[in-house]
Amino acid sequence: MEPSYLLATWSAGLAAGLALVSSWRIVGPGYTWLASVVTLVFGIPAGVAAGSPWAWVGCALALTAGAMARRPVVVGVAAALAAGGFAIAAGLDGLPVLAASGAVFLGGVTSEMMLGHWYLVDPRLPRSALRTLAVVGGGGAILDAIAVVILGAFPWASDDLVIGWAWVALSATSALLMVAVFFALRERGYSGVMAATGLSYLALLTAVGAVVLGRMLL
Repeated sequence: MEPSYLLATWSAGLAAGLALVSSWRIVGPGYTWLASVVTLVFGIPAGVAAGSPWAWVGCALALTAGAMARRPVVVGVAAALAAGGFAIAAGLDGLPVLAASGAVFLGGVTSEMMLGHWYLVDPRLPRSALRTLAVVGGGGAILDAIAVVILGAFPWASDDLVIGWAWVALSATSALLMVAVFFALRERGYSGVMAATGLSYLALLTAVGAVVLGRMLL
């Protein structure tokens, strides 16, 4: 798997997450700036590595979203289009279905972690947003695993057994961690948000591993 594929897939998920959060109108320009910069941190290397004009289109649109941070409608449209640009770049570098499922998976988990941290800035944010992102991340883990299986991850060759079982463990752990995030948010105190954010950190690590190993099996 080429690094540009992972970077473009991740960028697509980050941009899509920004578009979703922006549509809820619950955050100010600060979060938009943060999410746009993080998207560019992954998107620019994707453009350099892949050389795809679509990745650069995604970068330009992510930059536009950040520049128009005080206009949520423009942010949502620009971020959604940026996600499309990165997804096309990833699809050209690998299987489009896996680019889409990986974007949902990585985007949901990473956006959960970032928005969880934003509660330090504004503890009054509705927890329903975090619960929705937890569902997206957990659903993305399942969706990505199904896509990998359908596209031929099984049966494993003898030299792929370790990778195969590691992929199963990481995919399952990612989904379970996002379930734990969802239920942690039922805790009324702020400690519930802190626990959910910490769990999303772990989920991000396992999610990256699951995405990489799943593609290696193919």
